[in-house]
Amino acid sequence: MRFDADWMSRADDRILEHLAESGPDTPKEMADSNRVRFSRQHINTRCKTLVEYGLLVHLGNGVYDITRTGEQYLAGEVDARNLDPE
Repeated sequence: MRFDADWMSRADDRILEHLAESGPDTPKEMADSNRVRFSRQHINTRCKTLVEYGLLVHLGNGVYDITRTGEQYLAGEVDARNLDPE
């Protein structure tokens, strides 16, 4: 069971799941996939927020990847309500 936080949106789990399964990717590629059905702009905004909370890392050139904490969140091992922005 996942424990999401008030700051999270419906797109966040899809983004994290996509990156966990597909590896590093850009918001444009995520938007073009069948997995993350949100606009590139919304995905980009959400990725920046997920980076702030340590669930994603920005690799540069608009490419994001999931962190260990992000993987733990997906596995239900981390409660996102306990994460603080950096």
